[in-house]
Amino acid sequence: MSDELVVVDTVGTEFEADAVCGLLREAGIECNHRGATSTGGMLGGVGQGVREGVGRAADAERAREALADD
Repeated sequence: MSDELVVVDTVGTEFEADAVCGLLREAGIECNHRGATSTGGMLGGVGQGVREGVGRAADAERAREALADD
């Protein structure tokens, strides 16, 4: 199984990213989030800025399906 990380969702704040990862974890999918590499930094302050929800490549399709169902 690949441990390569891929982006499964992109959201506008850290708070949204926490919620996305929470939904995925409830579905049994490991998730973490990071600052989006395309934004060049923070946009407003604490909790602001584009975030990428990332998971293992092997789980990406299932993760996207779980997020689409929500």
